[in-house]
Amino acid sequence: MSALLSLSVFSPIPGHAGDWDFGSGKNQQSSLFGNGVSTKTPIKHLVVIYQENVSFDHYFGTYPKAANPTGEPSFRARSGTPVVNNLLANGLLEQNPNTNSANGTGAALPFRLDRTQASTADQNHAYTAEQMAYDDGKVDLFPLYTGNGSSGGVGAFGTKGQVLGYYDGNTVTAYWRYAQRFAMSDNSYTDTYGPSTPGALEVVSGQTNGLKLIATTQKPSTKEASSAYVSDGQGGWTMVNDIDPGYDTCSSATNQGMMTGRNIGDLLNERGITWGGFMGGFDLSLSNSDGSTGCTRKTYSTIVSENVADYIPHHNWFQYYASTANPTHARPTSVKSIGYTYVPGTSTKDPANHEYDLKDFYTVAKYGNLPAVSFVKMPAYQDGHAGYSDPLDEQVGVVDVINMLQKLPDWRDTAILIAYDDSDGWYDHAYVAPTHGSFDSSADQLNGAGVCGTGTAPKGVDGKPVNGRCGPGTRIPLIAISPWAQRNHVSHTLTTQASIVRFIEDNWLGGKRLGQGSFDATAGKIDDLFDFRGEPHTEKLILDPDTGDIRSGSISGNDSSKNSNKDDSPFNAGHSSSSSSQSSSASGLTGLLAAIWSFLSQYV
Repeated sequence: MSALLSLSVFSPIPGHAGDWDFGSGKNQQSSLFGNGVSTKTPIKHLVVIYQENVSFDHYFGTYPKAANPTGEPSFRARSGTPVVNNLLANGLLEQNPNTNSANGTGAALPFRLDRTQASTADQNHAYTAEQMAYDDGKVDLFPLYTGNGSSGGVGAFGTKGQVLGYYDGNTVTAYWRYAQRFAMSDNSYTDTYGPSTPGALEVVSGQTNGLKLIATTQKPSTKEASSAYVSDGQGGWTMVNDIDPGYDTCSSATNQGMMTGRNIGDLLNERGITWGGFMGGFDLSLSNSDGSTGCTRKTYSTIVSENVADYIPHHNWFQYYASTANPTHARPTSVKSIGYTYVPGTSTKDPANHEYDLKDFYTVAKYGNLPAVSFVKMPAYQDGHAGYSDPLDEQVGVVDVINMLQKLPDWRDTAILIAYDDSDGWYDHAYVAPTHGSFDSSADQLNGAGVCGTGTAPKGVDGKPVNGRCGPGTRIPLIAISPWAQRNHVSHTLTTQASIVRFIEDNWLGGKRLGQGSFDATAGKIDDLFDFRGEPHTEKLILDPDTGDIRSGSISGNDSSKNSNKDDSPFNAGHSSSSSSQSSSASGLTGLLAAIWSFLSQYV
């Protein structure tokens, strides 16, 4: 037994799904046994890396063709890369409706942003402004309504025409490499028009109606003045713009709100399935190297040349719901408690209530107790939000997380989704006529005064049709990284942020829906991003966080360090391979020994 324990100590503990009753505590999912909780697919661990404020064309407007200037990381696509619905494929780089004279000095053609232009202005991404930019589907008024320029910028970069700028594979190199090796969608949208907080709610609940105002100095949002909410037409409020979560220690004292509906965390709790929200800056007890701590803990970015607060309350998905909130930022009892409602082995609720710091995600992964479902948010300087973040800092944070996850024994049954809360108002040529209408006389302007979409208004939390939920809204990136992801694949299936909620429900909850008007029931499926036949491709794609290039000597399947700037080697058609089967057998033995150690360590 001692030899067994000694071997197990050096083996990372796998986080497979399973049910286990810890003494007098509630029945919770445990990482100890992989067959206790059944899943519809082989995916036992889902990690949603939820980034900020990027339109699809802003990052993939010329994919897979990069300019490859001297001095920047080069990118050359695999042969057979699928056609993508973007600016390049549609001839919109040479002829574009945003040369419309109504845009004034901001009228311009889309233009390439290089790595020296990683720091940009924040564009206008309010609910009404985005509708007006799309201009009844003509998509021709982005500079006028959402554009902002950078002071001192040359050419369009210094005008409202900056909104037409896009990056290519020489700057967002890692994302283009992930798209080559794994799968992405070119037809994924926000559920509604508008900024971060509505997007944060959609990806965990599919619902923005049911806002309860805790404190506000604002009046309902209008065409002339944006605020966090509009009247839903039924005596309640729908959130359409940003507002801080109620009672959070770090929230604004004058503008706070809570949601009255349910979120995916509630459903996972009912089934005893482990989950967590992991946010940069959430642990207020930590101090950064500059001595900053608490709600003002910050990180200096050399790209945007400013100190950026790590934690932004209005990005915190689960903090808006009393059932899943941790307003004081209480710490988990121990690393063993992360992902659980109750402290394992007791009937005591863990004070963290599934809300943790990003550092806790690294810790629980290293410990081998990765929750079944994890939502990850980078510290703000790495979240991609224009104005205080940038694609280079973003790449470092995201690649670090993905490199780490690929090295875990759990990698075989893990899926990572890189998704976004909104488009920041950046130009994207794709437009979908809203199927969920909204008819607020002032805030809705897409198809004319007081009209957004011709479809019926969707239901609110009380089951009645409500305003303020017009969508689908703007197109955003969605990338799937997994041994089970399709290879070099582009999905054209229409999906939205609530599609992620639906995947969790379908995979872990037998298709149970949230109800209360959630978009989960009607959201498109993301299944086309995956191929669950045969064996998974467990080889890794380890990238350099700074350049996005394939790391020399990394385990990268058919890619070699000698060919790190070109990713055109052929793929096997199926998932089966003897090497992956042998690897999975070894991983399974390691996981079993580690699981035994994890179990015994709680009682010995």
